[in-house]
Amino acid sequence: MALPRRRARNAAVPSACFLLLLALLLAAASLHRHHDSFPTAVAGLIRIGAASSSSSAKEQVGDCQELQSIEGGEARCAYLRTHPPCSPAGYVDYLRLFYCGFAGAPAAGYAALLLWLVVLFYLLGDTASEYFCASLEGLSAALRLPPAIAGVTLLSLGNGAPDVFASVVSFAAGDGGGVGLNSALGGALFVSTVVAGAVALAVSPRGGVVVEWRGFVRDLCFLLLALCYLLAVLVNGTVTVWVAASFVSLYVAYVVVVWTSHCCAEQGKPPPVGLAEPLLLDEDVLSLPSHSKTTAAAPGAPASSKGRAWLHYLLHALCMPLYLPRRLTIPDIAAHRWSRPYAVASAALAPVLLAATWTSQRNPVSSSLRHSLAVHLVGAVLGLLLAALAAATTDSASPPRGRRRRVPWLAAGFLMSVLWAYTLARELVALLVAIGYMVGIKAGVLGVTVLAWGDSLGDLVSNVAMAVHGGAGGAQTAVSACYAGPLFNTVVGLGLSLTLAAGARHPAAFVLPADGAAYEAVGFLGAALAWALLVVPVRGMRIDRVYGLGLIAIYLCFFAVRVFETLGLWT
Repeated sequence: MALPRRRARNAAVPSACFLLLLALLLAAASLHRHHDSFPTAVAGLIRIGAASSSSSAKEQVGDCQELQSIEGGEARCAYLRTHPPCSPAGYVDYLRLFYCGFAGAPAAGYAALLLWLVVLFYLLGDTASEYFCASLEGLSAALRLPPAIAGVTLLSLGNGAPDVFASVVSFAAGDGGGVGLNSALGGALFVSTVVAGAVALAVSPRGGVVVEWRGFVRDLCFLLLALCYLLAVLVNGTVTVWVAASFVSLYVAYVVVVWTSHCCAEQGKPPPVGLAEPLLLDEDVLSLPSHSKTTAAAPGAPASSKGRAWLHYLLHALCMPLYLPRRLTIPDIAAHRWSRPYAVASAALAPVLLAATWTSQRNPVSSSLRHSLAVHLVGAVLGLLLAALAAATTDSASPPRGRRRRVPWLAAGFLMSVLWAYTLARELVALLVAIGYMVGIKAGVLGVTVLAWGDSLGDLVSNVAMAVHGGAGGAQTAVSACYAGPLFNTVVGLGLSLTLAAGARHPAAFVLPADGAAYEAVGFLGAALAWALLVVPVRGMRIDRVYGLGLIAIYLCFFAVRVFETLGLWT
């Protein structure tokens, strides 16, 4: 099965970065073949990363302040070899890789980590959009949720998956949640200012667009209420599991208000065609073009057609290293991607990946080799049984039909996409924390800027495109998404993270890792919401250039403050 052309083009740059990263690693290995620094560093990466992800290893995490006080790369490498990891690591100890593996070429080390950062951003976003969202949309159809409810529950979770996973991972990774807190607030600020401002500027050439005031004011008021609640928690400095759970309940109240307003608005009049039925019927299969086969250029085709065909093949081959691991382990029954061999392979390999992930999360001291082999054996046997069942119950021409046959596949796809997204988010957070220590910038600052930008670029592209090409209705939807999305990420993402962190320390309270960046993000986000609540009603609920420029100016002020503080020009 070949990749769709659009997806292959999107994956071209990350795939090229991945190949360049491999080239850098091979070059570093060849330069250090006469020394033990690079081989020793690489040999210990997986072991150290897996150990630091366990609960006992979290208690053994060292202090990176001591590492930063050491001068010289070789001295820092020696320190990292003799001390436990001082930063929350995923499967790779990035500090040891940088200071030991690239000891003689720090520029190459920075280049390798930046390339890997690009790859991780792409993998996280692509996994959420192509697999996680597809599973959620299918479950929404199978459950026959009304679009108004599906939009603020399952689909909001799909759109905000990278932010939510990054937040949860940060609080569970051992850094106290500083990256997750700042990335959630930074993402909410970026979407509510830059993305909303870009939407306004995109529609301003046609005179702006008038938005529906009830939904606009409702979303802003709930986001402002959640912001005030979070500010009170930050000022208090600690949070209990009950306070965190009540924070999550704000979104439950928001869903109830949306459902109530939807029912009241539709009462007494026939529902529109687009809202009368579920998003998808469980018997229906989307009639999207199939990309299961790539047609070769005909023998008599022009040279340009043959050249494009060869370029297409090359592009697909380039993307395979990033595409195949997920495609072979995430069950996917989307009609335009359906492939029976891939479905059977995913049924066989998904339990194996679950078993490998389970053993890697356990304490490597107490988890014996016999126990790990037993878990892997159970996963392999279960995979063979599921693969045989999948081969016997699926058709090569079309994906499973009917609710009873589709729901198990959708649930499995949801589970495996969550596993992949969580793993990628953990690596992303670990890499950002390590880069912060390398360049002397707080990880929270990187979270409120770099991580927030990476997770929000998809919102920027999709919302602006929707506003430009979707007419008045598309602009209304884009503006609503600029506030409903940050509301979900802030309340559910941070609320779930705080609930899990506080629950792990219950009955003691969880100490929040709030710093100046968090308070500044809250302050500027409050200013942006106040600007929107003031300007839009005064201008007749019209989204135009004044509204957009004001929001972008607010974010530029926030960014200037962060730059000045990072450079030490403003304390």
